[in-house]
Amino acid sequence: MKNRQNGFTLIEIAIVLVIIGLLLGGILKGQELINSAKVKNLAQDFKNIPVYVYAFQDRFRALPGDDVAAATHVTGATNASTPAGLQGNGVVNGNWNSTTTTDESFLFWQHVRLAGLAPGPTNTADATYAPTNSEGGRLGIQSNVGFASITGPTAMTGTYIICSAGILGRFVLQLDTTLDDGNPQTGSLRSILSSAIPGDASTAATVNANEANAFTVCMGI
Repeated sequence: MKNRQNGFTLIEIAIVLVIIGLLLGGILKGQELINSAKVKNLAQDFKNIPVYVYAFQDRFRALPGDDVAAATHVTGATNASTPAGLQGNGVVNGNWNSTTTTDESFLFWQHVRLAGLAPGPTNTADATYAPTNSEGGRLGIQSNVGFASITGPTAMTGTYIICSAGILGRFVLQLDTTLDDGNPQTGSLRSILSSAIPGDASTAATVNANEANAFTVCMGI
C-alpha cells in the first residue's frame, strides 16, 4: 500500500502568508502611531513655552526669569542674581540647560510655575525641578543673545531659543517637518548630535545616519 504524504496546500500556504502580512502590517502601523505620538509630544513642548513667556509678560509686564520683581509678582519666587546687574533688561540670561540656581534661565521655570502657567515643582532644590521632555532629555529656554550651540549656514533667528535634548534621530526630521522646513540645518529649528562639537548643525544625512543616536533640537521664537 502506497504511503500518502500529508502537506500544506497552496491555498493553506497563501492564507498563512496573508495572516503573517497582516500581523506585520499591524505591528509596523502600530510603531508608526507610537512614533507620531512621541513627535507630537516633543513638538508640544516647543509650542507651550512661548505661551508661558507671553502670558507672563501680559500679566506682569516682565520676562520670566528676568523679572526683577518676581518675588512680588508671584509668592515664593526667587529673583535671579546672575549675571549680576543684568536683571530686567529683557534678556533671559544663562544657558538653556543651566544648573546654576541663580541664573535667569534656571529660574524661568519657577516663575512660570508659580504664576500657574506651567506644571512642575517650584522648589529649585527638588531633584525633578529641571524640566524634561517625553524622552527624558533636558528642556530649556534662553535668549538668542550669546547662543552658539547650533549655527548652520546662517545664525539662528528669533528673540528666544528653546532647546530639547535627548531626541533620537528617527524623530528629528519628522519633528522638523512638523514645526519648520524639514531641514535640520536651516530655518527656525536646528538640530545637533549630542556628541557633536557645539556650533555645528546637522544635515538630513547626519540625522539619517544616526537615527538611533541622541540629538539636541533647538528652535528660535
